[in-house]
Amino acid sequence: MAVRRQQDVSAFTDLVATRSGALFRTAYLVVGDHQLAQDLLQEALVKAYAAWPRLRDPSKAEAYVRRTIVTTATSWRRRRSFHERPVESVPDERSDDVTEHLAVHDAVWSELRRLPPRQRAALVLRFYEDLSEAQTAEAMGCSIGTVKSQVSDALAKLRARAGLEPASLHPDDREVNR
Repeated sequence: MAVRRQQDVSAFTDLVATRSGALFRTAYLVVGDHQLAQDLLQEALVKAYAAWPRLRDPSKAEAYVRRTIVTTATSWRRRRSFHERPVESVPDERSDDVTEHLAVHDAVWSELRRLPPRQRAALVLRFYEDLSEAQTAEAMGCSIGTVKSQVSDALAKLRARAGLEPASLHPDDREVNR
């Protein structure tokens, strides 16, 4: 095993200390579960640490970790066992006292979780992480055109499942479509 330089260890430690919160949020949005997100982030950081001496530009290490989160989550979802989660008890139906905001939030979150992993990752990186199309493409390891099509397909699925016409989502769009 190669001996690590002190500056490599220090740079990795700085990355973990300063960006792990944001990276955890990305992992959570990609997998939708706190424990899985913790595992996913841990695995991505281990892979980044192992690859650190080979990184050409350590300033792009966060993008490397983000890409590792997306690719690892995608491979996890392909496993049969990923979709089976044991629970202690079957949850009861929600009571009627839940506010409208929470109901809408739950519905959107449920539909987002049903998207294929690459479409979900594209939405998370583009709209939650506010990355450009080029940055999203780099994080996902694909072309900008692929990012555009993944985002477009994901939004179309969300609209269709919600029973919304695209023009009904934004007031400005309604005026244009008249």
